[in-house]
Order: sequence, then structure tokens, then C-alpha cells
Amino acid sequence: MTPGMNNTELYDPATGIWTTTGDLHVSQLGHTASVLLNGKVLITGGLRHHHETNTAELYDPSTETWTLTANMSHGRYYHAATVLTNGQVLVTGGDDAGPPNTAELYDPSTETWRMTGRMNYERVSHTASLLTNGKVLVTGGEDARVGPLNTSELYDPSTNMWTTDSSMHFGRFFHTASVLINGNVLVAGGVSDEYHIANTAEFYNPSTENYMPIDKTKNLPSS
Repeated sequence: MTPGMNNTELYDPATGIWTTTGDLHVSQLGHTASVLLNGKVLITGGLRHHHETNTAELYDPSTETWTLTANMSHGRYYHAATVLTNGQVLVTGGDDAGPPNTAELYDPSTETWRMTGRMNYERVSHTASLLTNGKVLVTGGEDARVGPLNTSELYDPSTNMWTTDSSMHFGRFFHTASVLINGNVLVAGGVSDEYHIANTAEFYNPSTENYMPIDKTKNLPSS
């Protein structure tokens, strides 16, 4: 596995052109990048020289430079990062010598981290989606001991706690989860049970907290 890269580029949709910008302080892969409410970009974690990192950096578009910010409490990669309605960033799970069930919050106003309650499941390569009600839905992922997960759980920022939710119909990791205009979440693809590439998809309804599989005739084409 390569040690990761530290170069970054900017894409201009108006011209369709890529340009190089400032380099990261820490080369990495398997990290996250979140656009903050103040316009800066927060990079968290990643894998560097076969070791997970707990570093975090901020990109300022006005200066095209990166600055180090406070380190996370745990090193992690293939985790998820979600910008909450209050502007804080929720970082969940990821690989940390085995997928952890830890989660932590970054406050851009103070540039500090604090832990949340623990997730109910250890997971890596999962998704974490901000729902229209302000809660965060975490779906699937992998646990090396049991394989692809079909479990999901909800984070409530008002209580800083996690609760288990309905299970998906299929275990999956490296999948996608898209919040639709009607508030439902479309969960699609990924690596499924027995480590096959999945062509299944399902809807999550936040009002009922249930999953509904999509008709198999409308499934994604398999590879």
C-alpha cells in the first residue's frame, strides 16, 4: 500500500480546468474532507506509512494554504465525517487497529475535539448522513470479525448519544447513502455478504425508521 499523497488540486466548473494548490502537511489516504460553514475545508485522519493518523488540517480558499488544527483523540482511516446543522463535524468509526466504535466532534469556532457517546457497533467504510431532522444516520460498514454489516444507528446532537435503528435488508460497506429531497435516504451498492459487489439498493424512511428494498427489477447493474 502506498504511503499516501499530500498534493491537492482545485477544479473550476466555469472553465473545466484543474489547478494545483497548497500541499497538505501530512500525506495520507482514506481520509475525509468536509466543507465547513465558514468556507474552509477540514481534512481528518487517513493512513500514512501503514499507520492510521489522528491529524487534522484546515484549507483556506482565500489563501490557498493548509494549516494544522487540533489532533483527533483517535487515529482513524476509512471513517466518515458529517457536518451538523450547528456547524460542528461528527467523525465516526474507521479503522484503528480494528474498527472502533468511537466518535468525536470538531468545533470550528474553538478548533477543538470532544468525544461523543460510543456507537453501538464497531464499523469501518460505512456512511454517515445528516437527516432533515438534524440527526445523523450511520449505515453498514465492515467489522473484520463478522464481515459486512447490515446494522444502522442514529446520533442525536441534542443528547450526544447513539441509539440502534432498524437493520438494512443487506449487509454492505464501501456503499453510498444519499439524502433525497423528501428526506428519505437511498442506500446503494457496496460490498455485500460473501464480499461480492452488490447491485442492491434500499430506502430508509426517517419517519418510520424502517428500510424498504427497491424492486429487484430496478436494481443497479452488477459488475
